[in-house]
Amino acid sequence: MIDLLSLLSIALVFFVMAASPGPATVSNAAIAMSQGRDASLMYGAGLSAGLLFWGIVAATGLGVALQSSIYILTALKLFGGGYLLVLAYSAGRDAVYPETDTLQSNENAPSYLGWFFRGLILNVSNPKSVLAWMAALTVGLRSADGTASLVAGVSVCVTVGFITNAMYSFLFSQAGVMAWYKETTRQINAGAAAVFALGGFGLLRSAFNKAAS
Repeated sequence: MIDLLSLLSIALVFFVMAASPGPATVSNAAIAMSQGRDASLMYGAGLSAGLLFWGIVAATGLGVALQSSIYILTALKLFGGGYLLVLAYSAGRDAVYPETDTLQSNENAPSYLGWFFRGLILNVSNPKSVLAWMAALTVGLRSADGTASLVAGVSVCVTVGFITNAMYSFLFSQAGVMAWYKETTRQINAGAAAVFALGGFGLLRSAFNKAAS
């Protein structure tokens, strides 16, 4: 059975990966600041569910098969890159025309279930999550560890993922942070657009490089 130190190592590596600035964390923070805690928690739950999906893929050994399947991986990267570019366009438009900011408009905001599915789609469309899972699990698992150890490692990562997304929701939905967001909406949306665009073009470039190789 996997020991406590190994579980802590897995948790630490996965937390660093999950909490690092990227499309998921940036969008979750923006939603928390503009729509409030409840919407962000639902979005974060969707992000976490997407992480769970890739955790199952990695834990069952499908991660290796996915990385070696050029067609499936390329299709996922194309979809994920396109989705991130759509988010980049939306955030960029809101940076230029903040008065039409869709995130701040309660009238146009999705339902809580809608926020959940947005978060789910964002993480499910990012096949790089498999690599994050495999890296985290490799830190604490040994070749001799059995199914129970693997389940324990995945469970720790899932828990860390939910806690990290909830932490973003609670932190960025504070009244002071939300007030600051309203004063700096243009700059924040511009930064978010840059992160989404970099992630989107990175996935598309990776997809085309994979297809050409």
